Amino acid sequence: MPRVIYKGVVIAESDNTIVVEGNHYFPPDAIKREYFQPNSMHTTCAWKGVASYYDIVVNGDVEQGAAWYYPEPSKAASQIKDYVAFYRNKVEIET
Repeated sequence: MPRVIYKGVVIAESDNTIVVEGNHYFPPDAIKREYFQPNSMHTTCAWKGVASYYDIVVNGDVEQGAAWYYPEPSKAASQIKDYVAFYRNKVEIET
């Protein structure tokens, strides 16, 4: 089962991820919300739309902008609406 670990704590896991461009997108109910804080950063993908970001916070350690999601994706990316992906260089991802 794919899962995401930060500072030794599992912060997301699911058998129902969607892989897009090599990234596992986790369903919204698969993330442990207590470790996620909204970040004001946004980026734009030409085909997916505007991404929003989360900071990951575990035991006082903060990894800024470590996770992203598309609250209003383009029609082409509608299957990943609100699904959460993670930067591999900021967290550990087991697949």
